[in-house]
Amino acid sequence: MVTGNELIDSEHRTLFDAINNLMDACESGAGRENLEKTVDFMVDYVAKHFSDEQDLQKQNQYPNYKMHFAFHTNYKRDIGKLASEIRENGPTIQKLSDLNRQVGILISHIRTEDKRLAEFLRDQNDEGEFGPGI
Repeated sequence: MVTGNELIDSEHRTLFDAINNLMDACESGAGRENLEKTVDFMVDYVAKHFSDEQDLQKQNQYPNYKMHFAFHTNYKRDIGKLASEIRENGPTIQKLSDLNRQVGILISHIRTEDKRLAEFLRDQNDEGEFGPGI
């Protein structure tokens, strides 16, 4: 899952730590107690991470920006809706499953689109740096 871009990779590590913590909580029978905390983290995480990625894309005139931006917009809407549902109705096994599905979507995005972005950024600079200010 490493893209080779330090900023993107460090943010991905933070995401995977949070997901692993939820999985550990589920294994110990405390999944429901940690579900709202994790989905709230996800809402904050995607807002920051997607903004950072979009800044990199704009600074480097990334050709797939519009597609990437559309994914980000839809994903933020979906994870925000899930967070609202959990806050309103409480944590359930179904909502844990819904979060798991959202995590899977994000992981797929990382494996394909974020790696594609990192390769583009790497190719933009002969010395291997990743865009202005990075």
